[in-house]
This record gives sequence, C-alpha cells and structure tokens, in this order.
Amino acid sequence: MARTPSTMLELGTAAPDFSLPEPASGKTVSLGDYAGRPLLVVFSCNHCPFVLHIVDSFAEFANDAVTRGLGVVMINANDVDGFPADSPDKMVEFAREHGLEFPYLYDESQASAIAYRAACTPDFFLFDADHRLVYRGQYDGARPGNDVEITGTDLKAAVAALLAGDAISPEQVPSIGCNIKWRAGNAPDYF
Repeated sequence: MARTPSTMLELGTAAPDFSLPEPASGKTVSLGDYAGRPLLVVFSCNHCPFVLHIVDSFAEFANDAVTRGLGVVMINANDVDGFPADSPDKMVEFAREHGLEFPYLYDESQASAIAYRAACTPDFFLFDADHRLVYRGQYDGARPGNDVEITGTDLKAAVAALLAGDAISPEQVPSIGCNIKWRAGNAPDYF
C-alpha cells in the first residue's frame, strides 16, 4: 500500500474553480454553488484503504457539518480505466453505502486535482467563506494497521474553529493516503 503525503498547499490560497458532474444525481456542481459559504473539498475514491479506514467516521462528521453551514464536496479524480472500482457507477454505490449526504463528484479530466495540487486519497482542503485555504492536512492520525483510534480530531478542530470564527492553528499535519491514480501522461510536476 503506497503512502503518499499531501502537498500542503499554501494557506491563504484561493480555491481553484471546479464544475464537475455528480454521478448520483446527474447534476453539475461548481465552486460558485458555495459562494459566501465555507467549503471543505476532499479528494477521495472508492477503493483506497486509507479512505475506507475513515469513511464512515468522516461521513457522519461531514453530514453533521453540512447542517451547521459547511459546504462539503468529495471529488474522485482517479483514472477509472486503470482502476474500474472508482468508476462513476461505483461512486453512486459508494455514496449510498456510506451515507454521503453531500456531493461526490467525478473529475474525469483530473484538472481539479492538479489545480488543488491534490496528491493522495483522502486529501482535505478547508476554505473559509471567502474561499481562502485555512486548513489542509489529515483527518486524524489513524491509518490502516496503526491502531490509532479514528476520531477526526485534526479536521474537526479546524472546522469547529472556522465555524466559530476562531483562528485555526497553522501547525497542520499532512494527510497520508494512496496516490491519486493519474492517467498516462497526466501526472503533475509536483511529484
């Protein structure tokens, strides 16, 4: 199992635009749909063991955070030709199975992953209401096989501070996960 860390995009970075299909609804979801609202963008997929390790805890947290005013989108940018378990049809099943009550989007071009400098699954990017990056890092220290309890403490603390209008510590730990599965010739230069 590959262990790829997130690139730790610079805090204060403006959220790159996206406009992507949601396989479950057939709708297109864009950054502009969240204008004036804080937003969590998560790069994820269906098959990664790091995602599967935390997804139920994360879904419960994210579904609740949506009711408190946080926008949440999950984006799958993996090459589905090489990894058919991440196909849009399988994304619909994954969203249903794990109770995702927020959009799970498909980025066939991989352009959004490149724009966000996403590196791994899961990779978390939390933006304030002006869509400036305030947190990028891990959900918590739990990883498959390390016996650390899944709590979501790092991301939950950042979201709680953001929603309360409090400062978020710049001391942030990179997320670790499987690398994004780039199509041939598409791997960005930040690796």
